[in-house]
Amino acid sequence: MSAAKPDFASAVARFLRYLAAERDASPLTIKSYREDLTALLEYFNDAVGSPIYPDRITVSDLRGYVAAMHEADYAAGTIARRLASLRSFFRFGMREGWVNDNPAKPLRNPRKPRNLPHVLSTEEIGRLLHAPPANDPLGLRDRAILETMYSAGLRISETVGLNDSDLDLTEGIIRVRGKGKRERLSPLGSFAVRAVRRWLQVRRLHPSLSNGANRPVFVNRFGRRLTTRSVARMLEKYLRQTGLDRRTTPHTLRHSFATHLLDRGADIRSVQELLGHKSLVTTQIYTHVSTAGLRAVYEKAHPRAR
Repeated sequence: MSAAKPDFASAVARFLRYLAAERDASPLTIKSYREDLTALLEYFNDAVGSPIYPDRITVSDLRGYVAAMHEADYAAGTIARRLASLRSFFRFGMREGWVNDNPAKPLRNPRKPRNLPHVLSTEEIGRLLHAPPANDPLGLRDRAILETMYSAGLRISETVGLNDSDLDLTEGIIRVRGKGKRERLSPLGSFAVRAVRRWLQVRRLHPSLSNGANRPVFVNRFGRRLTTRSVARMLEKYLRQTGLDRRTTPHTLRHSFATHLLDRGADIRSVQELLGHKSLVTTQIYTHVSTAGLRAVYEKAHPRAR
């Protein structure tokens, strides 16, 4: 005679004991599972009003649960986490023999909305680029860094990785080593070329730990290659001075570069090449930013927009 199958509450208790004893799950993980599974129990109690058993829960039942969460405006991440908890719970039930299949398995996680990147306006970019003092060697270096990052849309790691051999200031071209060791050539605007030239003039007065083609373009006061953290701290200093949005990071300059190009008519394939993106899908996020900006202008200017 087979053992009686547990009701939902008893099955949850067994599952949580299994997580603690066999999976060595942390108290926080166990608490999260308990809350997720209790939420489903409460949903069924409200909908059915009688004890439920795991083996009687169907895919259709869980689709109704997911629909109820959407109607209650649960975040996509919360719904996805609860579904993951249910999949683990029913997988354990199959192992234990009190369910025959996993009704949560066919359910797809909701798509998480992709957050639009934070960008600076052209006026804000101008304020930031003029913040480093022009009468100080490190100020000239900082301005050259910021100008280069914005002019070429560089990642912070690409910027600090630049060597003298990567520069062709006569032609306004730099060689960039991006993700996956992929190299690309990026144009450098006249403002950035001028800022880099001024920095290289004063850099000669600094000690250097390496010379020749592999000498780092951007170094600290001791002649060592700048780290990404040093550049981030430098940016934070100028954000405080200018009062710009503290959400701004080194990557914001790259976001702003792409958005400003699209705003002024650049085609997305060209922006993809300039950014060094392998996939066009990655670049398309900037079309949403550009469209959002157009929408704001439209709603502000059109007499019947609202």
